[in-house]
Amino acid sequence: MKKTHPSIASHTSKMEIKKRIGLVAHDYRKRDLLDWAEYNKEILKKHELFGTGTTGGLISEKLGLPVYRFMSGPLGGDQQLGAAIAQGALDILIFFWDPLQAQPHDVDVKALLRIAIVYNIPLACSRSSADFLISSELMNEPYERYLVDYGKRLKSLSADQ
Repeated sequence: MKKTHPSIASHTSKMEIKKRIGLVAHDYRKRDLLDWAEYNKEILKKHELFGTGTTGGLISEKLGLPVYRFMSGPLGGDQQLGAAIAQGALDILIFFWDPLQAQPHDVDVKALLRIAIVYNIPLACSRSSADFLISSELMNEPYERYLVDYGKRLKSLSADQ
């Protein structure tokens, strides 16, 4: 029996078995992300990897895996990742952000996190959440994620005013 959508969802988007994973880390978290990626190399090599400029380069160099690189985060890479999510070109985002360091591109960081939620992609911002996400049995099978029609929701909110 096929499950029906929750009433708030307008449709689904299918993730294939080979996931498209965005990897990004702030400066003081790059070492942690590199260590995590090296530990999970056998899983990561089964998927398509994307990263912001510096982080993507470091991961590719350390792991010897291909990583499609966007621009550096502060120079537009965070926005490019967000655009890739909105266009359906990324399935998962692993973002080791630094909660203690003010970022000059903080508005871009918040926008990236917001767009990941709007498009309901799995998002990990810490090592433990990344461990749980990548070790999920859902990583090895297709997955249908629900998408909310926020445009419809926004129209109904503006009509109420």
